[in-house]
Amino acid sequence: MILRVPYGKDGQIEAEIDEKCLDGVISPNEVEIGDEAGVIRNALANPIGTGSLSEFLKDARDVLFLVNDATRPTPTARILDIIERDIKDINISFMIATGNHRAPTEEEYIQIFSERHCSRYKDRIFSHDARKGRDMVFLGTSKNGTEMRINRMGVEAHKIVIISSVEPHYFAGYTGGRKSFLPGIAAFETIEQNHKLALKPEACALRLEGNPVHEDMIDALKTVKKEIFAINIVLDKDHRIYAAAAGDIYKSMDQAVARAEEVFVARIKGKADIVVSVVKYPADIDLYQAQKGLDNAKHALKEGGILILVAKCRMGTGEMSFVDLLSSADSPGEVLECIGEKYVLGYHKAAKMADISSWAQIWAVTDLAPELLEKIFLRPFSSLQSALDEAMKEKGRDARVLVLMDGSLTIPCVAQ
Repeated sequence: MILRVPYGKDGQIEAEIDEKCLDGVISPNEVEIGDEAGVIRNALANPIGTGSLSEFLKDARDVLFLVNDATRPTPTARILDIIERDIKDINISFMIATGNHRAPTEEEYIQIFSERHCSRYKDRIFSHDARKGRDMVFLGTSKNGTEMRINRMGVEAHKIVIISSVEPHYFAGYTGGRKSFLPGIAAFETIEQNHKLALKPEACALRLEGNPVHEDMIDALKTVKKEIFAINIVLDKDHRIYAAAAGDIYKSMDQAVARAEEVFVARIKGKADIVVSVVKYPADIDLYQAQKGLDNAKHALKEGGILILVAKCRMGTGEMSFVDLLSSADSPGEVLECIGEKYVLGYHKAAKMADISSWAQIWAVTDLAPELLEKIFLRPFSSLQSALDEAMKEKGRDARVLVLMDGSLTIPCVAQ
């Protein structure tokens, strides 16, 4: 059969594969999509743990909206379309909660807000810069010792509205809610302290209770003594709006998590010898983001197997710290030893990749330079076909193959 997978924003690549070897092509689950705008309106009309959005805004002197950057498919512009009447007479501004990511490009601003909203709010849209220390305000310390420093705009705003999407996250359990603050508008040092907890085994996809990263975020967020209204969206595999929950930042996220599980947890019969993990746009922006496709796919891979990452990595590697560490080591074990001695933000990525490399092979079909990939324990291939052919040759004709068509979001779980 011909296997066709997305590559980049509008591209596609294909490979021929023996259907007898294919255990499945796994995507997020099919869910029923109704009136998408109606889903959001219903969530806003029935908020959890708070009054309505219009009541929240009624006495606001000013409101800061925290929104996701272009690495997430959050439908920010569509939500702004729906709440336009509620906010038209309010003194509002927007901050893109980039965390430690770079500022958006001009094209990405339009991707986030649409041309209409970019034009309307052009003087009121700001991008968080975690490294601008002068913009940060210290609010307190979490139980784990994370010093909560966040952007001054978040401290000085009278009220805050967050617009976020909820999907599995490989070490925070899930995105959404509290992540708009930490890492969203937190200082570099705050993010680094929190993300060091990602090295612990309990920091993994789908897990919130007992997850040290999540619990640290919740504890640190208690220092933000603000009135907050959350709008959490759950999308389907085609980025259509499946569910929404609004109101209290904690209760609305809990409800959204339950709906996200319906979409993103895929049951599989068993683990495979070869797993192809396809990272779709916009998560294919760089290797830093695409790495999530490796961490999710490992749950479907047998020990000693081959994991093939397919991700364009349009903007290169992204944050370089994890690449520098991986490329400076002679083995995955040496990477883990270095991290044990000293942690730098981004090293959690290197740790996750090194861990997989210690028990499996990682191959890659990307736009990155082959010599770079080889330095970081990824075997480069120029096409999916050549990677699959070589993997089948190495594993034998009885090898089982599984394909994750949206590897950065799909969590494969072996059915009990």
